[in-house]
Amino acid sequence: MALLYVVVSGVVLAAVALITVFILRLFGILRHASEYKPGQKGSVSLLVIAGSGGHTTEIVRLMGSLSQSYNPRHYVTADTDKMSEEKIRTFEAEQEKSGSPSQFTIHRIPRSREVRQSWSSSVLSSLSALISSVPLVFRLQPDIVLCNGPGTCVPLCAAGLLLGVLGLKRVLIIYVESICRVETLSLSGKILYYFSDYFFVQWASLKDKYPKAIYLGRLV
Repeated sequence: MALLYVVVSGVVLAAVALITVFILRLFGILRHASEYKPGQKGSVSLLVIAGSGGHTTEIVRLMGSLSQSYNPRHYVTADTDKMSEEKIRTFEAEQEKSGSPSQFTIHRIPRSREVRQSWSSSVLSSLSALISSVPLVFRLQPDIVLCNGPGTCVPLCAAGLLLGVLGLKRVLIIYVESICRVETLSLSGKILYYFSDYFFVQWASLKDKYPKAIYLGRLV
């Protein structure tokens, strides 16, 4: 019995130590976000998270305002979202016609949560999305993750944070809340408000409620 107690105590202490180190690493990464400036030595690898409907329309408009330095561009959509891929390919084709280099890839992961999906079942689907996100993000190793609210962005941003916590690569997370959000943040926004390096809102009323947010007017 005494031996079992020692083993269990050791496992608990080790788990507590690992969790403590993880939290401290995460806090350090978020605290020194302003010191990280990707692209100083060349192009910026960008991971763009597209969502169904208006989310993709807004993120594509935002992409149109970026310079050619943001290359290559890796788009990630939910595996059930076919419309977003069409919009992305149309956008990239237009970029190529205008003379901009078209270096992009499209990847798919399981959807974190369907519309009107129950919270209990969404836990399992979100876990499935996270399991797919980690190897994808670790393989692509982007400099920046850019997202604007679809549920798919949470596991991908978590994978980006994990890269930094493990000391493999610092990934900047930029969140732009949807123009549709006037008074309250989306669920993804409420989560990533605390973990993003730059959090943009497009209505002054949201800036008043969330002081960390950056308000520059309408972006899309």
